[in-house]
Amino acid sequence: MSTTEKIARVLITSAAAEVIDRLRAENGPLMFHQSGGCCDGSSPMCFPEGELMLNETDIWLGQIHGCDFYLSQDQFEYWKHTQLTIDVVPGRGSSFSLEIPMGLRFVVVSRIYTDEELENLTPTRLGES
Repeated sequence: MSTTEKIARVLITSAAAEVIDRLRAENGPLMFHQSGGCCDGSSPMCFPEGELMLNETDIWLGQIHGCDFYLSQDQFEYWKHTQLTIDVVPGRGSSFSLEIPMGLRFVVVSRIYTDEELENLTPTRLGES
């Protein structure tokens, strides 16, 4: 692996990308946030872009299928050694995420980075206030 090749912190499955396409067609640009709080906050939640107010404790991990993905700082500390893959499964969560009325929910599948990958991760940045 080239030392200049950056490793994505968050990925997406093709099934989840298809759901995003459907949601984007209905709602316009989208964003994701995973807070670790109540109401399925430990699940990734999809919102119309800008609907969820971000602050200095939110960490931007990257983009999935053209959507910014943020974690709360507490969640980032828990997940910072793992690559997250966003998938979708049948089932109804109790969150305000846009996919819930479709009878689906986004979920996270994770894997621990190798030592080499940890040295080449895509940089994060703080959310906006």
